[in-house]
Amino acid sequence: MTAADVAPVRPELFGPGRRATTVGLLLLTVVIAFEAMGVGTALPAVIADLGAVSAYAWPIATFLAASVLGTMLGGRWCDTRGPRLALVVTPVTFGAGLVVAGTAGTLAQLLVGRVLQGLSAGALMIAAMVTIAAVYPERARPALFGLMSGAWVLPSLVGPPAAGFVTERLSWHWVFLGLVPVVAFALLLVVPAARRLAPLERAAATRAGLVPAAAGAAAGVTALSWAAQRPGLLGAGVAAVALAALVPSLRRLLPAGTFRARRGVPAVVAARGLLAGVFFTVNSYVPLMLTATHGWSVTAAGIPLVTASLGWTTSSAWQGRHPALPRAVLLRTGFCLLAAGTAGLLPVAAGWAPAWLAFPAWTLAGLGMGVGFSAQSFLLLRHSPAGEVGASSAAAQLADQLTTAALVGVGGALLALLATPAVALGTLLAPLTALAVVGAVLAPRAG
Repeated sequence: MTAADVAPVRPELFGPGRRATTVGLLLLTVVIAFEAMGVGTALPAVIADLGAVSAYAWPIATFLAASVLGTMLGGRWCDTRGPRLALVVTPVTFGAGLVVAGTAGTLAQLLVGRVLQGLSAGALMIAAMVTIAAVYPERARPALFGLMSGAWVLPSLVGPPAAGFVTERLSWHWVFLGLVPVVAFALLLVVPAARRLAPLERAAATRAGLVPAAAGAAAGVTALSWAAQRPGLLGAGVAAVALAALVPSLRRLLPAGTFRARRGVPAVVAARGLLAGVFFTVNSYVPLMLTATHGWSVTAAGIPLVTASLGWTTSSAWQGRHPALPRAVLLRTGFCLLAAGTAGLLPVAAGWAPAWLAFPAWTLAGLGMGVGFSAQSFLLLRHSPAGEVGASSAAAQLADQLTTAALVGVGGALLALLATPAVALGTLLAPLTALAVVGAVLAPRAG
């Protein structure tokens, strides 16, 4: 270990040349996180005002579909033209989407706003990754990824109650409109950084058929989101058809060798899909597990999600202070902790163990995500050739989105087919634990 390995990285993040860029990227992350956490809380009031209950899933589904499309288009844009323009256009488009949704008087206008938000959110995260690759030295990236993970924690804790308060005291419109000034301020910070970015080496070639494949994947994830909202035989059938339609799209969108976890970028993309798919799927069903099987209140059932978020940010901050640690080892550690946490929920879901065990189990999973998620982000940039950072980042984000949507859909189908939540969720958690173990076995291929 050299002196450079243990030297503080704070000056490389907040020194005069990078301070505005770092703060701007963190603010944009906070805005997207607040929007993601707050809309779900305000959605019942939105639908009551603008549409019927049958339309409940559409604001979510349209955002997810647009995000898938925006992710792929953003990746190719950043690789062929660099991140400078994307870093400016995407926040502007996101802000426009907030205004359109916040002033909506009809469901159609709301959906237009959600499409704009989804397109820009998907592309914005890719532009941020390409900017990180261009601006920050490798040894400073773990700390920055730790800060970006932490930028999700405050919205996770404050977003839902804040959105509920705003909706009840003012109007659901302000859940969207209240974020516009923050977007504007973040844009003021990142514009100077975008101007200073040097042109990146462009991708050698662009694969044909990416846009139709992205559109097919967007349609597939929309169908999966719709099916997840309808736990019945019809929903299960739609989910099966959507999964079948996604396969050819994924073969085009993901790097060759992803499903075999080939060493390098394909293994990192596969790791991102497994990490996100297992964690966010279980995370979405933990409240149901505690309310339906153990009779907890909705408020109490949400506390393990909070402790998991705190675990995530704690371990992510810890790994950022140790840039010399091997990232493949941290990735395997993250998978092991996630597997242990998911397995720990099995007896809770089945009703064999007391409900309070969900707290330590899911906090353990959050700790695993903090080290594992940051490690895969670091490895993705390390393995991506110049001119292909956008494509690699887009593939990883797509693996995240689509795996999560698919596994949540599987959970909905099990609830429909097995009827009893204890049986359905126990059946779901067993293969999810196995997937986390598979990730631990394959993690060294990402190193």
